Amino acid sequence: MKVDRLVVDSNVLISALLIPDGTPRQVLDRLAAKAATLLFSDETFTELAVRLVKPKFDSYRTTEQMNSFLDWLSQLGEWVEPVHDVAVCRDPDDNKFLAVALSGDAGCLITGDTDLLELDPFEGIPILTPAAFLRDQGPGE
Repeated sequence: MKVDRLVVDSNVLISALLIPDGTPRQVLDRLAAKAATLLFSDETFTELAVRLVKPKFDSYRTTEQMNSFLDWLSQLGEWVEPVHDVAVCRDPDDNKFLAVALSGDAGCLITGDTDLLELDPFEGIPILTPAAFLRDQGPGE
């Protein structure tokens, strides 16, 4: 499976920053190496930025690391204005990721959230864990 455009949920992105050797970071590094496009809406990117500044993360990252990470994601990203009203997820707060995936013609959505994973596939868009994404991409893809 070759994916050029995808949505990665906030929890996976936060994990990628806080755990530099973890699977979520491996996903982002692979996407960057392949020049893939991360799809965001104003709402999804704002959620990420707001959550990253929470004091509970202060011992895991510096302000400089956080700002550098957000800048890097911005360079990988494309902003999508959701044109689809999605209301299918058990957690209504997760519908915004589905709307971005659908409106941005995403090849997949990467998440660890069971509320989203149980919807796989959504309108033909695979919903994968970071580990499953890495397995599906394979080393040579």
